[in-house]
Amino acid sequence: MNRPPLQRVLVAAFAALATSAVLARGITLAPPPPRAEEVPQARAGYVWDPGHWNWVRGRYVWADGRWLEDRPDHHWTPGQWISEGRTWRWEPGKWD
Repeated sequence: MNRPPLQRVLVAAFAALATSAVLARGITLAPPPPRAEEVPQARAGYVWDPGHWNWVRGRYVWADGRWLEDRPDHHWTPGQWISEGRTWRWEPGKWD
């Protein structure tokens, strides 16, 4: 469907404003408690990254834990949800 140029600009501007409002507001719903996981038997050369909740399209979705290939002389710090006043943000896991 072809729209007049002004209408296309207005639609794009509205979409950008709506997106920035959601990002500025942040996630106001605290994540659920972590699920109990049965951690598989340790594997040589790997570290366990525990499961966690992801924020997907306005709701929390569980991501199962997984094995990561170990990095010599590094330590894996799993990701975590950080409370920032009335909002929450995900701090991804990292190698230290």
